[in-house]
Amino acid sequence: MNGVVIAGVASGVGKTVATLAVCRALQRTGRVVQPAKAGPDFIDPSHHEAATWRASRTLDPWLEGESGMRRNYARGSGDICVVEGMMGLYDGDTSTARVAETLDLPVVLVVDASAGMESVAATALGFREYAARAGFDTDVAGVLASRAHEGRHEAGIREALPDDLTYFGRIPPREGLEIPERHLGLEMGDESPLSAEALDAAAEGIRVEALVDAAREPEWFASVEAEDDASTRADDAAHADNRPTIAVARDDAFRFVYAATRERLRERAEVVTFAPAAGDDLPDCDGVYLPGGYPELHAADLSAGPALSTLADRAADGLPVLGECGGLMALSESLTTVDGETHEMAGILPADVTMRDRYQALDHVELRGKEEALTCPEGRTLRAHEFHYSEADPATDARYAFDVVRGKGIDGDHDGLTEYRTLGTYAHVHPESGAFDRFVDEVAATRQRRSVR
Repeated sequence: MNGVVIAGVASGVGKTVATLAVCRALQRTGRVVQPAKAGPDFIDPSHHEAATWRASRTLDPWLEGESGMRRNYARGSGDICVVEGMMGLYDGDTSTARVAETLDLPVVLVVDASAGMESVAATALGFREYAARAGFDTDVAGVLASRAHEGRHEAGIREALPDDLTYFGRIPPREGLEIPERHLGLEMGDESPLSAEALDAAAEGIRVEALVDAAREPEWFASVEAEDDASTRADDAAHADNRPTIAVARDDAFRFVYAATRERLRERAEVVTFAPAAGDDLPDCDGVYLPGGYPELHAADLSAGPALSTLADRAADGLPVLGECGGLMALSESLTTVDGETHEMAGILPADVTMRDRYQALDHVELRGKEEALTCPEGRTLRAHEFHYSEADPATDARYAFDVVRGKGIDGDHDGLTEYRTLGTYAHVHPESGAFDRFVDEVAATRQRRSVR
């Protein structure tokens, strides 16, 4: 599968809108687009899916490792993969430049042209030359001008570019091309999607054939694709006779799930979804996964519904339960919103959670298992990501599953509150870490022990 990376010179230059416009322009030519996102993001991929009707792939070398990131890319399908970068091209220890280099994909640089013409070319040239100086083998193929007018403005940008930097078009400064924000970033794609009219207008300025010519299939792609297919078939055969049923919360309160996580769970287990914030009770199952999301926006509905109460009873009986970030919040004793309203939660984990006005943690994290946990053996490390505005206040006798090697966790030193067979953590993990395989194995083993009683 051919691919291209849409990277920015900085955050806020319009990468997401540019990515959506590129996807729309390619779709209008009849091509099948596979969207993807560099970095541990749940929100931008939701906009990709709203615009393309295809799940976006998450590409992060910290969460997945370089080989895992390549496997995740290869699991996509389509004529061309459009990868949206994160922050500026070279920012961070797992930067967009590193992702592009590891995947061997060319970079289209998004530059905010609202107050410049020739300087857009100078910026692009500097970004291309910086790659070698910083030790990156990154191919900056050309420029996509964001917030650029047509006519003299566009011509000035295009004419200033050197011959070896391609002009890939422009995104107009148009109403309707802004996505509303809230405390965890942009609103989700199904809440505030860009209109078809706005995307069509933005797509008009994209030089589609130039993008198609620049995109390429990495040399490693075919071999990784074949190896992954063989491994998946073998794994499916090995677990065909022991597939537990896992209930996954999926509604407006629980919505931060990587596409690869959904795929992996369905490969290894029977998955049933339920909507706790919409009044669904917990279905019959062998294990439960509560992903992250916005429980603070739906705390009253969660508290009033039957699911958390049923979950508390089942957890006390030994049902394996995994909660990530928002899931941790729902498994706690109480949740206090920024308005000061306190709502009773499941009460499985001994902590009270309070929302704050600013984020409490934002980073890649590394955890080391203190004891045998649902997602990690004792002494092993687990790489993940944390981003939350809430603060947990655990009881003094709370038990933790992890020591924090990097990041904040719950108290700076520990993460992963554990009670019964329940684990609640601020860390979002990717299936390439092996965490979800271990979770499914633990659920299956628990079911097997119960069946022989």
